[in-house]
Amino acid sequence: MQFVDQIGRETTSFPKSLPALTSVRFVLALGVVLFHYQLQWPWNAMASTGIFNRAGLGVDAFFILSGFVLTHAYRQALEDGQLNYRRFLAARFARVYPAHIAVLGFVLVMVGAGTLIGAEFDRRLYNPLGLLTTVLLVHAWLPETVVAEWNGPSWSLSAEWFAYLAFPAFAWIGLVLARRPWILLALSALVFVALDLAYQSVFGDLVVHAQLNMGILRIIPEFLYGIGLYRLGQRVQLTRRQAIGAAWLSAIILLLLMHFKADERVVVAAAGPLVLSLALLSKSGADRAVARPSMLAAGEASYALYLVHMPILIGWKGVNSALTQRPSAYVLAWWEVACLLMLTLVVAFAVHFFVERPARTWIRRSTDRLWPASSAKPTIAPGPQRSDI
Repeated sequence: MQFVDQIGRETTSFPKSLPALTSVRFVLALGVVLFHYQLQWPWNAMASTGIFNRAGLGVDAFFILSGFVLTHAYRQALEDGQLNYRRFLAARFARVYPAHIAVLGFVLVMVGAGTLIGAEFDRRLYNPLGLLTTVLLVHAWLPETVVAEWNGPSWSLSAEWFAYLAFPAFAWIGLVLARRPWILLALSALVFVALDLAYQSVFGDLVVHAQLNMGILRIIPEFLYGIGLYRLGQRVQLTRRQAIGAAWLSAIILLLLMHFKADERVVVAAAGPLVLSLALLSKSGADRAVARPSMLAAGEASYALYLVHMPILIGWKGVNSALTQRPSAYVLAWWEVACLLMLTLVVAFAVHFFVERPARTWIRRSTDRLWPASSAKPTIAPGPQRSDI
């Protein structure tokens, strides 16, 4: 392993494409799906393994990934002080909103239909004010005073949107501490510990359980963690064998921690080395196995998978409970779990290919007409020259 002094050297540059970080998104999203399924199926998974329960922390891994990937995508613009904030937010809007609104529209229709036929569900969870805050993606910004359960997983989109809006501040910290990534990582750990203690004191729970109730506190240190990992990765060069070994070792350690039901905060911390080691596969030219078109396509559809799985699960149980006269809290049979998973995957790919991608393309073309890239003006004060970072 080689450490270098200046980020400007060729050996410190990540390649433009990091396919392993795209492919792993599907695994993380599927983990969140299985986390919610294990609350519904007949097997008491926690008696045998903690993997399914800890898989819900895939959301935290996504937060770490966001900090890492956005720093990578905008590294040059940030270092040159040329980040166009309007174009950045437009790109993030194009990434998040089309699928979010499409799925929210489906839930609205589902709730309306359920109300008309007198289906059994808690109508307090689907109120107009909660719908408004969900549409605006602000429902995880404040202490929970309004129930906003229109699509449970969307709380993390609210947290992501907050991080996007605050990206210049995150990026500035990353630039100032770019030459000292260990300090950046220590800062993220310190912020995490401070927020965890504060959240326990105020709400009586761990910060990794924060969702609708101040969920933004969960992303702040983890997004910063991702930025720190990226800056560290710029200063590390591995051989192909070392990179492959690091990826396997970090994955095995993470799975063992999950299996043995380690503290959730430890599991989140262990997700960081996996993100970094997967990126280093590309840096060392050892990412061929994770760059297959099918894996990349699955990774691209992971966002849709994450969004659609809960509405489909709730709709499935609602319809079946109405048809069979069972309470809606009934336990799923194994055949139902298998059918649900297949249906969810099909719908996720359909949403990705027929809603998410076309809408994203249209929004970005509209952005190019409104704010051409050539007219980008610095919105962040120029940082140190690359050779000095």
